[in-house]
Amino acid sequence: MSGTDGTAASFDTASAARSLGDGTFTAVLRAEWAIGSHPHGGFLLALLAKAAIAALHERGEPHAEPLVVSAEFLHAPALGPVLLRTDVRKVGRRATVVEVRLEQRGRSCVEARVTTGRLPMRRPEWTDVPAMPAEPPPGALAMAESTEGPFNLAKGCEVRLDPATAGYLAGRTGEPPRMRLWVRPRHSLVDPYFTLLASDVNPPVVMNLGRIGWAPTVQLTALLRTRPAPGWLRVVVESRSVHESWFDSDATVVDSQGRLVCQARQLGLAPAPGG
Repeated sequence: MSGTDGTAASFDTASAARSLGDGTFTAVLRAEWAIGSHPHGGFLLALLAKAAIAALHERGEPHAEPLVVSAEFLHAPALGPVLLRTDVRKVGRRATVVEVRLEQRGRSCVEARVTTGRLPMRRPEWTDVPAMPAEPPPGALAMAESTEGPFNLAKGCEVRLDPATAGYLAGRTGEPPRMRLWVRPRHSLVDPYFTLLASDVNPPVVMNLGRIGWAPTVQLTALLRTRPAPGWLRVVVESRSVHESWFDSDATVVDSQGRLVCQARQLGLAPAPGG
């Protein structure tokens, strides 16, 4: 789906970057992959990772996949056209590193390092993942635009929220900053890039403390662990500390086969209490 008929562009279409042939790419940040007017952080990670992989392909490097995406959010980009500049910093046998800078109107908005290689596919020797049903239970809440203000992502992906972990929706405050969700794209297959979005799909966990509002990401690092199986992705997000205006948010993403597919940690700015 292209979105030209007024429907939501698929994740694959919206996160595709067009090459200019010199290691730079262009893309358009669309409203349906944003929270209100702010492009979604996880979506931006996917866009940056795709640009890095495309830059390697243009150089004739062997096929690679993103392993780590670590991004600094310098300025919030606006919806609309952006430029992606890539710089291959290291080409290695097991790991290659590409810098990607997202610019808009001559200003650098997001800067990332993308470590690439080959994702493991064998069963892990040891793993410890949170226990959650493979699919959202009947009581799970479907997140829509009315659930968390302008939650535009509901146009492009299905998101279900465990109401027991979202006390803010019932007006409760002082509950643990911890949430459980299920997510899958509407018009695309689940892939490693979508798991990057999934690792940031939750409402800010500080909402359970009564801190309602935009919580901008300052730094976000995601580790991709394996390619996800088709179906729902299970997401557990929690904070270890909310300290003055700063909070951390750790996400664990598990696929339909119970495998760890992505881990993400971010540092964000929390809205003021009662805000």
